[in-house]
Order: sequence, then C-alpha cells, then structure tokens
Amino acid sequence: MKKITFLTALFAIACAVSPVDAKESVSLESKDGHRGNTIVSIASTNDSFDVLTSLLKHAKLVGVLNGEAEFTVFAPTDDAFGRLPAGTIESLYQPENQELLATILTYHVVPGSVMSTQLSSGRVNSVAGIPLDITVGSGVRVNDANVVKADIEASNGIIHVVDAVILPPQ
Repeated sequence: MKKITFLTALFAIACAVSPVDAKESVSLESKDGHRGNTIVSIASTNDSFDVLTSLLKHAKLVGVLNGEAEFTVFAPTDDAFGRLPAGTIESLYQPENQELLATILTYHVVPGSVMSTQLSSGRVNSVAGIPLDITVGSGVRVNDANVVKADIEASNGIIHVVDAVILPPQ
C-alpha cells in the first residue's frame, strides 16, 4: 500500500511539472571520447545519463541491459530526472522502494530493437508488463515524454532519448 501511495503521489506531482523544450540538447560523445557497444556502455560513458546509469546499477538491471537480448530503451536524461519533485530520486534508492524503482525503469524498456521509423501510434508493452502509449506525428511521444534524440544504435538494441521520466499509470 505504501508503494502504491508513493507512486500515486509521484505520478500526480510529475504530471504537474512543465514539459521541457523538445530541442533539449544531448551530446553523444562519451566521457572517455569513444562510443560503447551495449545500451549500458553507451549510457554509462555519456554525461547525459549519469542518473539513469546509477539507478540501473542500484536496481540491478545492468546485467540485463548489458546482455545479448535486444531492447529498445526510452532513456531519460539527467535533466529529465532533475525535473522530478525534490527528494524523489533519493527515495528511489531506499530499500523499500527497490521494486518500485525496477518497475519505473523497466517501464522505459520494450523488447527488441525498434528504430524510430518502425514506430507507429498505438500501445506497446514495456518490459514492466505495462503498456506505453506511442504517438507518432511531427515527432515521437511516449506517454507524455518527447523523443529528443532517436535511433542511437547499440550492439544489443536502440536508445531513444526522452525529455521526461515516464511513470507507470497509478
């Protein structure tokens, strides 16, 4: 019950946060000057994904996204995480919120490699087992998040950078 209440409050507050400019800049240069191969290696060597990488490690999801199975990740930037209400990220590190954190993170992931040109408007199931709403028009939206950089290819999938943390429905 505590997790559901926390998620409900988080969702309500996040909905009130204003959207970011869809032209959010994300550099693909890694911290050490080269591009990695897997989804995790690309994210972990890029300054735009420090929070995401840290949360993936804490949720023990690095092995899955570093493996051979192919995934498409709608990856929120550090700026996107920064727009969450104060204290939200810290609370996700608490042991009692481990399952909630895993659900939020896997809600950003769909099975298989899906390029932006392969996306169409409709629902797609996330790895969390909860559907995401995809809207394709002048750009691509995933629920209320805009894809600001599409089609970053990894050896085990695709990364689409989004400008907001995508929260599961309450």
